[in-house]
Amino acid sequence: MSNPGVIVIGAGPAGLTAAYEAARLGSRCTVLEADMAVGGLARTTEYKGYLFDIGGHRFFTKVSLVEELWKEVLGDDLLVRPRLSRIYYRGKFFRYPLSPWDTLTNLGIGESALCAASYARARLQPRSPEDDFETYVVNRFGWRLYEKFFRSYTEKVWGIPCREIRADWASQRIRDLSFTSVLRNAFRPQSANGPRSLIDRFYYPRRGPGMMWSRMADRLTGMGSEVLLGQPVTGIHWEAGRVTHVTTPDGTHTGSHFLSSMPIRSFVRALNPAPPEDVRTAAERLSYRDFLIVALIVARKDLFPDNWLYIHEPGVQVGRIQNFKNWSPDMVPDANTTCLGMEYFCFEGDSLWAKTDEALIAQAAREAARIGILAESEVRDAKVLRVPKAYPVYDDKYEAALEQVRQFTGRIANLQFIGRNGMHRYNNQDHSMVTGVFAARNIHGARYDLWRVNADQEYLEEGAGVSGEELHALDESQPAVPRRV
Repeated sequence: MSNPGVIVIGAGPAGLTAAYEAARLGSRCTVLEADMAVGGLARTTEYKGYLFDIGGHRFFTKVSLVEELWKEVLGDDLLVRPRLSRIYYRGKFFRYPLSPWDTLTNLGIGESALCAASYARARLQPRSPEDDFETYVVNRFGWRLYEKFFRSYTEKVWGIPCREIRADWASQRIRDLSFTSVLRNAFRPQSANGPRSLIDRFYYPRRGPGMMWSRMADRLTGMGSEVLLGQPVTGIHWEAGRVTHVTTPDGTHTGSHFLSSMPIRSFVRALNPAPPEDVRTAAERLSYRDFLIVALIVARKDLFPDNWLYIHEPGVQVGRIQNFKNWSPDMVPDANTTCLGMEYFCFEGDSLWAKTDEALIAQAAREAARIGILAESEVRDAKVLRVPKAYPVYDDKYEAALEQVRQFTGRIANLQFIGRNGMHRYNNQDHSMVTGVFAARNIHGARYDLWRVNADQEYLEEGAGVSGEELHALDESQPAVPRRV
């Protein structure tokens, strides 16, 4: 049994940042991680010397506090990398963000004319009512461009037909983007602001994002705290107004404060005694989109120049392809080889998830060859990684369900939720880090409302290190999530 003061559940960006900040403020922390590696969804996996992410993780933020933390921990190992990403569709590669001249060249004069006519038709005869994603996009781009650049990829990622996705997600996702705005932007010079311009470049650790979190974990242990791996929290013991201790396979951990980044559904299941039935039912309504990646090791030095490709081709299931060597040369041990991350979006237990590793590797190699980026015979080895609960889903039940859980847990004074799954919020790692920092400061007397990390907060005291403008930019930069009509 241990009594370190602060118990942090989960060693992802939120959990480790919270523990790091709390330790700097004088607390002794124990971080409990179910996996055998730190980093959560931002960890880096190694296979025979090849390094790959769970998806690509750009280090990009509008919050100076977060950027300073990255630099403090990584130093010279935080690289500035150029960004190049393209869309693959029907045998062609289109620059992303879309460039009119590149798109015109790839589509050809005839197809471009048909797209222009489709756009004109949509503007002259817009669909009504504009309730769903498909209608919203078609009204602004025309049917032909919608089919090419919006439909297939959206449905792959979220597993929801575009006609069943509410239009308000489209208005957030492609805010201020239209056929005419794309043309206008073609004549504007590109920004060269460095890592603060997401279009041009970004920060990236030399050996992947896991390098950041491994370094932070090492610093934590050097400060007298501990990070325990392979320790899933199986019991969260509470009484009126407080959590008393948590249990893992190796024992009991008590503390005065508890921070949780584990999925809320799993958290409620672990509560002992069990909470009221309506709270348990609400937690079970929270759902997730899952993810798997097939890392292909390819016997060729150069495959394509992009960091990643968006695959809008409807004839293959792969949704995105990462070229990890182009994120950092140190991601591969042999410069004459390449490691690709073939990313598939799915639901745990569906037909794709249930395939054997061998079947997934064969499918990934076959689809990469069909796209034309390699020959199947060039694939020398591969590794499959399945990632449950990668994306919290915002369906028609989630808001009410989350609010019901929050009302119940809000009465537990020494408990705070942080991070993506801890708050059931589809956010980037910089937002998760900010929630971790604020939670740690709450332990030491601050009064941040973690559920309202935005520019409207009135409780930003002096010395917070985060301005209202930065919080507004943070909120604006977080990815949007579709909801069903």
